[in-house]
Parts: sequence; C-alpha cells; structure tokens
Amino acid sequence: METPGRIAVSPHALDFTVENVEKALHQLYYDPDIENKNLAQKWLMQAQVSPQAWQFCWALLSPEKVPEIQYFGANALHTKISRYWSDIPSDQYESLKTQLFSQIACFSSGSKMVLTRLCVALASLALNTMPEAWPGAVAEMVRVFQEEGGGVDGRARCLALLELLTVLPEEFQTSRLPQYRKGQVRGALGCEWGSVCPLLQQLLQRTDSPGAVKARVLRCLSSWVLLDVPLNESESLLHECFSALRDPELFDTAVEAIVNALSQPDSQRYVNTLLKLVPQVLGLQDQLREAVQNGDMETCHGICRITVALGENQTRTLLEQVDHWQSFLALVNMIMFCTGIPGHYPVNETVSSLTLTFWYTLQDEIMSFQVEKRTVYLQVYRPVYFQLVDVLLHKAQFPADQEYASWSSDEKEQFRIYRVDISDTLMYVYEMLGAELLSNLYDKLGRLLTNVEQPASWQHTEALLYGFQSIAETLDVNYSDVIPGLIGLITRISVNNVHLADTVMFTIGALAEWLADHPVMLGNILPLVLHALGNPDLSISSVSTLKKICRECKSDLPPYANNIVAVSQEVLIKQIHKTSQCMWLMQALGFLLSALPVEDILRNLHSLITPYIQQLEKLTNETPNPSNKLAIIHILGLLSNLFTTLDISKQDDDSADSSAPPVKTAPLPPGPNPVVVVLQQVFALIQNLLSKWLNDSQVVEAVCAIFEKSVKTLTHDFAPMVSQLSEMLGQMYSTIPQVSALDLTRQMLHIFSIEPEHFPPIKALFELVTSVTLSIFQQGPRDHPDIVDSFMQLQAQALKRKPDLFLSDSLDVKAVYHCGLLSLKFPEAPTVKSTCFFFTELLAHCSDVPPLARVVQEDGKLLIQAVLEGIGGGAPRSLMDQFAEVLFSLNKHCFALLGVWLKEALQPPGFPSARVTTEQKNNFSQQILRERVNKSRVKEIVKEFTLLCRGLHGTEYAAEY
Repeated sequence: METPGRIAVSPHALDFTVENVEKALHQLYYDPDIENKNLAQKWLMQAQVSPQAWQFCWALLSPEKVPEIQYFGANALHTKISRYWSDIPSDQYESLKTQLFSQIACFSSGSKMVLTRLCVALASLALNTMPEAWPGAVAEMVRVFQEEGGGVDGRARCLALLELLTVLPEEFQTSRLPQYRKGQVRGALGCEWGSVCPLLQQLLQRTDSPGAVKARVLRCLSSWVLLDVPLNESESLLHECFSALRDPELFDTAVEAIVNALSQPDSQRYVNTLLKLVPQVLGLQDQLREAVQNGDMETCHGICRITVALGENQTRTLLEQVDHWQSFLALVNMIMFCTGIPGHYPVNETVSSLTLTFWYTLQDEIMSFQVEKRTVYLQVYRPVYFQLVDVLLHKAQFPADQEYASWSSDEKEQFRIYRVDISDTLMYVYEMLGAELLSNLYDKLGRLLTNVEQPASWQHTEALLYGFQSIAETLDVNYSDVIPGLIGLITRISVNNVHLADTVMFTIGALAEWLADHPVMLGNILPLVLHALGNPDLSISSVSTLKKICRECKSDLPPYANNIVAVSQEVLIKQIHKTSQCMWLMQALGFLLSALPVEDILRNLHSLITPYIQQLEKLTNETPNPSNKLAIIHILGLLSNLFTTLDISKQDDDSADSSAPPVKTAPLPPGPNPVVVVLQQVFALIQNLLSKWLNDSQVVEAVCAIFEKSVKTLTHDFAPMVSQLSEMLGQMYSTIPQVSALDLTRQMLHIFSIEPEHFPPIKALFELVTSVTLSIFQQGPRDHPDIVDSFMQLQAQALKRKPDLFLSDSLDVKAVYHCGLLSLKFPEAPTVKSTCFFFTELLAHCSDVPPLARVVQEDGKLLIQAVLEGIGGGAPRSLMDQFAEVLFSLNKHCFALLGVWLKEALQPPGFPSARVTTEQKNNFSQQILRERVNKSRVKEIVKEFTLLCRGLHGTEYAAEY
C-alpha cells in the first residue's frame, strides 16, 4: 500500500497529518515520476480543504521547516479563510487574527513568498469581518506594526505592513464576496484610506526612506487607487509619484501608480486635480526626448503610458475646459510625438502602438458634440488629424530590405498586426476628414510617382497605397472622384518588391465594387492581376483579388472570361499555389462562369474539369495509398469549391437595381443546370472511387462535400439528382456508416422532403439511415459519439421539416426515442445538445403525429428521469439550458402527465442527488409546473436546482455560473 517516503493517495488514505502532508510535498517537488507528482498534487488539494487543515497548517509554519512547506501551510490558511469562511465560528475570529499577526511578524524577516501568503490570508479575514466584526481593520494593522517589539527591526516591520496593505485591495478585487457584501466592504475600505494615505505620504517624503520601502509604497498606492480612491484625496501622493519618475529604481512602480489613478472611471469628477496634473505630464517632455535620444525605450514606454492614460481617460473632461484648450492641445501634440516616435515597431520601438486608441477616443468625443461646438473643435483638430495620417503612414512603412530580412518571424508578425491597427485607425479617421483625405493621399502619390528627379522608394509608395487600401476595403468610396486617377497611377507603378506588389493587389481588390460600377477600367486592371497570378509570392493577394473581381464584376467579365480561365488553368496545372488558394481560385471561376451563357459554361467547365477527371480516373484505378489519397482529396476539393459559387440562378438578381424600372431578361434556358450535367457525367466515376475508399472517412467527407456544396448552391435545381444521390448515400451508409453521409442526408431532407415528387426517395433514405443507426445503438454506440450527434440532428430536422416521416410503419419510432434516452447520457456536450433539440422537436409534434404521442405516453417518465439525472449532476452545468428547454416543452405539450411523472421520478431517496431534500425536490417540481409561458424562468429554476444537487449553491463556484 505505501512505499517509504511516498504518500498513499488512494481515496481511502485521507489521513491528513503533518507528516503525510510533508511526504506529499516532497513527492510533488522531487519525485521524477509525473504520475506520482499528479497523485500528490491531487491529494494535497484535498488536504488543503479538509477540516484537518486547521491543525496541520500552523505546524507547517514552524521556523525549522523549509519555505516550500511553510508556503503550503500559509496557502492552506488562505484557502480555508477565503473559501470556507462560513465554517469558522465567530468566537474564533479574534484568536485567528492574533495568530496571523504574530506569524506575519515572524516572517517579516523570513521567506518573502510565505510572508505574502500570510498577508493575503489576513487580508481575506479582514474582508470577511469588516465593517461589523472588525471595524477600523486597517487602522489596527497600521498600529500593530508600528508598535515596537517582537525583536523584529523597524524596516522589516514596515515592509511587512506595506505588503499587507498592498494585498488587501488586491484580495478584494479577486474575492468572491456576494454582491451586497462587496458594496459594504468597498465602502468600509474607502473609509480606511484615511489611515493609509498619511503613512504612504510620510514614507515617501522622508529623505532616509530606503529605495525598497519607497518602491513598496508606490506599489501600495497603485493597489489602493484601483478601489476608486477619490483623485483629489491622492493628489499629493501623485505629485510625489511624478518626482519619483526621475529615480530609475522607482520609475516603473511610479508609472503604474499614476496610470492606475488616471484610469479610474471616477477620476473625471475631479476636474481641478486633473487640470493640475496636465502640466505635470507636459513637464515630462524633456525626459521623454532625452530617453528617445539615448534609445531608452523603457522610459519612453512609461512616459507614453502616463500621457495616453490622461488623454484617453479624460478626453471629454479636458476638451470641455475651453479656457485650458491650449494645454490640452499641447497634450495631444505630446501624444502625436509618441505616435511618431522614431524607429520601426516592434524592433526599435514599442511605444507608438499604445497611442492608437487615443485617436479613436478623441475623434468620437469631438464628433459627439452639437453642430456649433463640433465645428469649433474641428477647426482646431482637423489639421492635427491630417498630420496624424502622415505620421501613421510613415510608421506603416517597411524598413530597408536588408533590415527587414534580419527580423525574426515573430517581429514580422507583430509588425503585420501593427499595420492592421494603423489601417483600422485610418479607416476611422476617414469619417472625420472624408473625401479630402483621399484627395490628399492621391496628390501625394501622384507627386511621388511623377517626380523624375527623385525616384520614390518602394516603401513610400507602398505606404500611401496602403492608406488607400485601408479606407477602400471597408468604406464606400464609390463616389470619390480620385479613384479613376488612382487606377491610372496604379498602372504606372513599377513593381519591384513583393510587399509593394501585394499592396497593389489588395488595393485593386478593395476597389472591386467601384470597378463593378466602372467596368470600362477592367481592361487596364485585369492584366495586372492575371500577371500576378503566376507569382507564388503573391499567391494570397492575387487570388483573393481575382475572386473579389469575379464576384463583384461578373456581369462585365464575359469578354475577358476566356483569358481568365486560360491563365487560371495554367497556374493550377503548374501547381503554383497552395491548396487553400487553389480552392479560392476555383470559387473565383465559379463566380465568373455563373454570368456566361449556358453553352459557354459547359464548354469552359469541360476544358477546366476534364484534366482533373482524367487524373481522378487514373487515381481511382491505383491501389489506395497515402499520396494518391491527398491528390484525390485535392481534386474533390477543387470541384466542390467550383460548385459552391457556380450559380446561374443569380444571374439576374445581382444586376437588378431596386430603384430602376424592371428590365425584361431572357428566361434561364430549359434543361438541367450545368453543375448537374457535370455531376451526372462523373457520377459513375465517383461511385467507383467510393467503392475503393469507403473505409476512409476523409475521402468520403470530400465526396459528400461536392454534393453538399452543390445542393446548398443549387437548392431545387439539384432535383434531377435526388433519386440517384439518395440511393448512393443509402448504399454508402449501409456499408460503413459515416458522419458526412448523415450530414448530407440532413441537407437533402431539408430541401427536398417537402416536395411530393422527391418525397419517396428521401423517405426511403431516411428510413434506411435510421434503421442502420439503430443497429449501431444495439451494438453499443459509445464509440461513435459523432454519428450519434449527427443522427440526433437528422431526426430533429425530420421532425421540424416533415413530421409525416414518423407516420411510416417502416420506422421504429419507439427505438429512435430510446436511442435519444441513451444519447442524453453521453459525456460529449454537443451530442447531448443535439439530443435535447431532438426531444424538444418531438414533444412539439405529440398532438399531430399519433406514433409520437403513443411513445411519449408510454415512456415519458423515462425521459423525465434522464433529464433529472443530467440536472442532478450527470451532465456538465453548461448544458442546463438545453435540459430546461426539454422540461419546458414537456410542460407545454404534456402538462397533465408531467405532474405525475415528476412526482414518481423524484420519489426515490437520493435521486437525482443525495444533497437535495424532499422539500427542495417538491419545491422544484411545483416551480416547473407553474411555468408554461416563461422559458427563461424555467432555465433559472433548473440552474438553481442543479447547484443544490451539486452542493454548490451559495459557493464561489456558483458565482461563476
């Protein structure tokens, strides 16, 4: 049972003695076997919450123990006080407090980590007892530690007191006190600030205070201001913080304290204090410039955080102080300096990104004023925002090629994200500056590209184009008169760098909607895009741009279609692009072909698809192996992506202008949809392929995806294939049941089950799939939670869409119902969710589908039992809303029987949990039966009851619920 030096941690060996705790800790820290470590960890967690913890925690704190053991003792104390406060009798509060004070005094010169845990434990005790049982807690802490004695030197006592005062507000922020107590305790702590503030001030102003003490004072202030200490009451301390910024040792903690104080939501009430702080912040400009010159990024970062904290949190307050507009403008310019700080983010500087939110905030506040007031502010701030655009585009520039090549992949990724943030900011700024911003950018780009004396660097050109792209990508620039000129400039750019080429592509993509309104420009632009398509380095930008153009401009592309298809075919055959870009390219071709006459679609499809079909035939005849599997999945993916967007039914919708008079368009030609023609041609090949690969779920999934995408896109146009696809699906599923076949069956059922001519094949498929899945249930469904999940979704869809399916004699409704009961007990949350949805739909059709009514009348009690079992603790708490839906549905559709079933199901003692009393069960039952209209109330009742069943009601875990 037990080896020497090792703790036996079976559930029966819960002998939580000091000796065993020490053994377990030794095992946790030093045993090389990970399994033993995990066992020790588990056992120690149980020990920590056990009643014996009160005995061993004090013993573990004795001076001769090592710090790891002492730490566990202190942590156990904190756990007992913070989580199990209600277990402590009130007559023991005083002795517990005294012991903790005494231990903190002992450890003030000992291990820092143990001292901190003891301080946190005392803080937790204070929060649980103030203000009633321990009024003036903070004043008493200050008094106790300022008294001489205990042989502990004054500095150690002072540091211990500061540690205690620092962790007190932190413990309050993380404590799970009930809401009403939170308010009381916050108020009590607010009153205690009067005891803390003079102490901190005195320690900061004393010239003989050691650096370590001052740093701890600043940390303590930082912690307290987060409790919304009124800004005017910490004003003098903040001035001391500004002085401390000159001391490199105190700089970081001083920054933290100032930023926390300025960021408090309440701080804007103290206008006079804020106005005194503005010059203090402006006074940091010399220190900031000095830091920039010396390359001291930490100091730059800290001063920038302070400047932004004041500007961002107090924007409106400071804007409204019209007599002080110049000092606020100076603050805005100081933030502009931080935005444009020299160097490339994130390699030479990390400051500029901190300022971007400020520019949003300032703009929001200015634009929210009434018109007259806004006009005045815009006169002052529009020039500032034009300057901001220049600064941001400068910051967005790539470094020299050689420098960029030396960056790590992580730095490159951070720079990419930073440029996205700049792009978002520019898009926002456009709302303030409007069309003038585009003209401004256009003029700059024009000057840059036409200056023959001084050729522009690609970085400069790219940044200006990036500005255009940022705005055009998300905002409607169709009315802008500079876009035609911009298109003209784009064709003049000599693209000699991959980043510039990428941005050219993305800019064209962003203008796709504009090109749809100005198709005459397509002739200039398409050659650029088709040329880029052959460059693997421009894969993402060129393919996504072509896709956007094919989607937005498809009705104007027929003259260019042959060229686009030819170039696309060439790059696909040469395998220039990665798989996902090949799929996008196929989607682009689907959009393009959708706008062509049917005979042209078929001709293009033939030339596009034939090489792949031939390859697929060849692969089908080979012996299955991993490499030809990948090739098969790739080809099937290309086909399904092509069929996703090839939709001739949308030919007329897209060009229709709701404001224009209706135009008579030629009706769609009779005969099958081109996609159906192709699918019918390759159907035999696909069947042959499946016969070889039926065991491989990925290949089956890829085959099903072709049909699923086609069904979704074509909907009723897919009709000619319903019968043969239903038959193939039935054969596939009967041989080897797979989820993708079930999902496709659900899709088919959704669209075609309500059409009389297609009902017979869909009905046959549904019955076959149901029968096969029922046999899986008989053999043991636990190994197939995904099939069970999908099967339940299929049954729910059938009930919702075509409940007549359940009238069939060939369908064993009772067996399906019992499968649902089993599925409710699965550990996988998605499966239980789908099953609850199935029962909710089933109960709704009790009245109009007799077989369903019969099975519910016979076995409704079993459903109630399964639901109660889940609520009682058998299912994760995240599923309670779904169980509540089933109860609500039962109440709505089977009210008379529900009362009887609930009474019978809840009668056995200990069900659904040993933790609930008969009275609580009766109360739950009555509450449920009362609620036939308010579903959200039923959800609340179920949540309350599940907490009672799990013994969590009123605990910290319930607070997370």
